[in-house]
Amino acid sequence: MIAAKKPVIVVIGNGMVGHKFCEKLMAKISAFQLVIFGEEPRPAYDRVHLSEYFNKNSARDLGLSMAGWFEDDRDVILHIGDPVREIDRGSKTVHSLKGVSQPYDFLVLATGSSAFVPDIPGVEKEGVFVYRTIDDLERIRQYASGARHGGVIGGGLLGLEAAKALLDLGVKAPHVIEFAPRLMPRQIDSDGSHTLESRLRELGLQIHLNKNTASISGDGRIETIRFTDDTELPLDMLVISAGIRPRDELARLAGLQVGTRGGVVVNDKLETSDRSVFAIGECALSGGMVYGLVAPGYEMAEVVAANLAGGNKRFTGYDMSTKLKLIGVDVASFGDAFVAEPDCRAIVFEDRYKRIYKRINVSNDGKYLLGGILIGDASAYNILLQTVNNRLPLPADPEDLILGSRGGGAEGNSVMSLPDEALVCSCESVSKGAICVAVTDQGIENIEGMKACTRAGTGCGGCIPLVKDLINGTLKAGGRYIKNAICEHFDHSRQEIFDLVKMGEVRSYNEVLGRFGKGDGCEVCKPVVASILASLWNDLILKQDTIQDSNDRYLANIQKGGTYSVVPRIPGGEITPDKLIVLGKVARKYNLYTKITGGQRIDLFGAHMNDLPEIWEALIAAGFESGHAYGKALRTVKSCVGSTWCRFGLHDSVSFAIEVEERYKGIRAPHKIKGGVSGCVRECAEARSKDFGIIATEKGWNLYVCGNGGSKPQHAELMASDIDKETCVRYLDRFLMFYIRTADPLTRTAAWLNKMEGGMSYLKNVVVNDSLGLGEQLEAEMQDLVNSYRCEWREVVENPELRKRFRHFVNAPGKKDPTISFERLREQVKAKTW
Repeated sequence: MIAAKKPVIVVIGNGMVGHKFCEKLMAKISAFQLVIFGEEPRPAYDRVHLSEYFNKNSARDLGLSMAGWFEDDRDVILHIGDPVREIDRGSKTVHSLKGVSQPYDFLVLATGSSAFVPDIPGVEKEGVFVYRTIDDLERIRQYASGARHGGVIGGGLLGLEAAKALLDLGVKAPHVIEFAPRLMPRQIDSDGSHTLESRLRELGLQIHLNKNTASISGDGRIETIRFTDDTELPLDMLVISAGIRPRDELARLAGLQVGTRGGVVVNDKLETSDRSVFAIGECALSGGMVYGLVAPGYEMAEVVAANLAGGNKRFTGYDMSTKLKLIGVDVASFGDAFVAEPDCRAIVFEDRYKRIYKRINVSNDGKYLLGGILIGDASAYNILLQTVNNRLPLPADPEDLILGSRGGGAEGNSVMSLPDEALVCSCESVSKGAICVAVTDQGIENIEGMKACTRAGTGCGGCIPLVKDLINGTLKAGGRYIKNAICEHFDHSRQEIFDLVKMGEVRSYNEVLGRFGKGDGCEVCKPVVASILASLWNDLILKQDTIQDSNDRYLANIQKGGTYSVVPRIPGGEITPDKLIVLGKVARKYNLYTKITGGQRIDLFGAHMNDLPEIWEALIAAGFESGHAYGKALRTVKSCVGSTWCRFGLHDSVSFAIEVEERYKGIRAPHKIKGGVSGCVRECAEARSKDFGIIATEKGWNLYVCGNGGSKPQHAELMASDIDKETCVRYLDRFLMFYIRTADPLTRTAAWLNKMEGGMSYLKNVVVNDSLGLGEQLEAEMQDLVNSYRCEWREVVENPELRKRFRHFVNAPGKKDPTISFERLREQVKAKTW
């Protein structure tokens, strides 16, 4: 026991909020003695990223830093694996399970919450788990090795995280069971939930809504769960993640006031009914509300720490806006997400092909943003949240906030226009002003330095994109060079990594990470490096299967219902009758839906994964090659019939389109590339809506670059006029290689040009006038890629080991996915409607 020399502060709970309180208190004062009791057998760890435990080497990788806590000049004691069992308020003493009796002057309850487990008959059976702690996850991991059919009760944040954990553990097609009529009912609306549901189904989850579990049956262990609608679901493993319940049992036993539905009642100073006892985090009931996110808990920790240090702070509620990535899908809600007309005007954007849903709620006078929901693309979340919180005026066209500016002007509010007091990192209460001062006064130039200096970005991490923008904006305002690092694992831009990999002749991700990066990598840098390796060496993309985008793993786009599409290359849109017959025979044999696309190809939809090698074997035998519809590569070069057949055609556009497509096929880039060749100015091939477009003139060809269609269409701009075919190809070589070298990840050529200093004038100087002296080098690099081309599907078809990857069940090679089903659509089939 510590002798009572200084005020003794006892903390019950060693979770994230309790840990943050200790951290903040030690940063403010030193004249105290701190004693911490933790229930779990390990020090505090990052519960926000709990699902990453399966990707880490040990629990230590999730541990929170306690650097400097136990130095000689500090009176800090940590009891782990020793929960407090009694609070004696009369003697101001706590008694632990292991017999420690510790007096206190001030007591902080940070006991958090426990998993809410519904009272379902059979819930005690073997194979039923909760998802809350590292020990829970370890038990789940051990059991999952023998499980075939897993499920999760709960379609909220925690439930979907648990479903991701099952996927990570190799449980095929886990079931998500939700009582409400939609997923994440507290965060997103019905339309947003439908979009999220579609994305999750594509990723392999099976969603069951409006389901109330009646019982869990099985002989000692779970075998089936039955619902109140008399349906049932066979499962041999179930994770319950249906919400939380405040851990207020100690407070109840001690006679402290608690809410009727749980939670220790606190005032705005977070004092309980006993003024020497505080409650913070998920165990606290503040203003009638229990806050289930880490950021409000951190703010509570700051309030109590500040007041114990002599301050007078208040906790008056907290913005529950949130952004997260669920199984790779961006989900965000901010402000008043559910306000409805006539109290607002809603602007909704929905892309059902890409599974993107965006909704913003605008005040009736059109001046202010009230809130919104983002599914599938939450890149604008931070600036939208700041626009709400700081009541920034909206642009004349508020839809630009989610669609982007379509007139060349600024897109909504800039991060640098935020007021200095704008709260950027809510977890650590760091303002925009503090971040900018750290850059100007302390020389901070990157996110790692900012984390160490201000702690911004060290909590949930959701503010990191905004912090990076502020660092770059402040550096740029001061005339400083901006280092555009791709992520926290590489202190380099994509262009710099490209050059380093090229100069070092590095050919694997692990070597790139080991030589030029740090840590384990992430879902941002892995596809970027995979793209760079493919762009440089034109090697078989399946060699990078652990880091590439999901569609590349099976050389096909995954479609609705868990099927895949087959898209052979048809250069220039020209195809022989014999090849058409082969496509028809293949489609008939494998019951595939056929569709002629806008890119002048024939797509075959509805293929089972197991059938892909056989389908492609037949197509390759007929002379087809991969169309790379699944990759960030050249897709098509569209053509009109040109002078061969059209009486208006000036030149043979079909032959030129075929020549260009055959030259650039298979070449990987930061994003997909499309081209077009038109035989006259009537532009039937729509060449100016492509990344590059070639249009015949009386004197030769005009070359246009950096256009695209899509949600933000942009016409390609003229680079060179009246040039011959050879010059056109030479300029294209230079243009495409310069784009591959310098563009940011996932940036189309139009966006690349829009961000380029000097715009088209600069690009034309580089490509046409060879202002950088790189022309011959760019041409040679392109020729190397052209010479090293190999059809990816031919490589698979001819390699028995690669063919083995295309199995739905590893232990049953010939068995197809039994969950896939079809229904009739006119004279064809389509994936059955969910």
